Amino acid sequence: MKVVTIVGARPQFIKAGVVSRTFSSASDVEELIVHTGQHYDATMSDIFFREFEIPKPQFHLGVGSGSHGLQTGRMLEKIESVLLGEKPDWVLVYGDTNSTLAGALAAVKQHIKVAHVEAGLRSFNRLMPEEINRILTDHASDLLFAPTLTARTNLGFEGISGDRVIISGDVMLDAAMYYAKMAKNEAVVKYGVVPGHYILATIHRAENTDDPDRLTAIMEGFVRVSDKMPIVLPLHPRTRNTLLSSNSLERYGNKLLFIDPVGYFDMISLEKNACLIATDSGGVQKEAFFFGVPCVTLRNETEWVELVEAGWNLIIPPISAKNVAEGLQQGLMLSPPGKPDFYGNGNAGEIIVQALLRK
Repeated sequence: MKVVTIVGARPQFIKAGVVSRTFSSASDVEELIVHTGQHYDATMSDIFFREFEIPKPQFHLGVGSGSHGLQTGRMLEKIESVLLGEKPDWVLVYGDTNSTLAGALAAVKQHIKVAHVEAGLRSFNRLMPEEINRILTDHASDLLFAPTLTARTNLGFEGISGDRVIISGDVMLDAAMYYAKMAKNEAVVKYGVVPGHYILATIHRAENTDDPDRLTAIMEGFVRVSDKMPIVLPLHPRTRNTLLSSNSLERYGNKLLFIDPVGYFDMISLEKNACLIATDSGGVQKEAFFFGVPCVTLRNETEWVELVEAGWNLIIPPISAKNVAEGLQQGLMLSPPGKPDFYGNGNAGEIIVQALLRK
């Protein structure tokens, strides 16, 4: 069986690392990795291939940045060329990025079967590009790996059911369990913070970085809390560029601990040792839960509703600095009662590979 795996963004490298490692132990599977180049900064891309020991991509498309239509169109054209040459049995896509959608579209137009890992997630906010990407990918896919019962239910509401849908558990849990033992505490020492006495923050979504009012609310809210609790913020290139363009990078950097994007092991170390995580990332919300750290999500909604219902996550829309600061203070007081088994048992990679081999 020949599988072409499409990746392009940091969360996809983590997820693909889990499944690729499982593929490598199956003698009858040939996997070819296509890196679209959606994340082309070495700090957002190369380091993850090294850390996860993922085979070097056989194809690097070098698409880079651009508008959604431009970026997706270029990916579609270049992925189509790869698929015409390789003629795989399956195209495997992850998550909800432009790379995900382009890979799925290129495959179905050539009548190649598509498998979607992390299917069925819904924010029910169609203004999010990710929401459109995931909906279209799910409806184009032949095999859908839902990480949770909620995700399967969402697919059922849209008429996608039967043996096309498999509850696999979450590959992010596989990664966290496998790599956590390798992640030391050097990152905490490196950045001079005290374990259990800092907030880790990540901000990267366009809805926050491209809206000056929301980004200002987030940063000013962080500043209001930083006198009592240090805030460590690995700066996504988009966030850094926005702050630079508004001449506010240095001003906020004097109050907050801005650091460069970190590798997965350093990120795990920072997550495990934080007293609270504040983020607009879907993956980081789950990792906070995996490591037993409460989370504040700086968005209007989340795909991971079970974490909110279980008391591990607060949804705080960044409509004002006051709202953000009060949300962080609430988060610091969270004391969830337990850790339900939402995301499987850490064997999602095996479930995914075995299901592909059966088809």
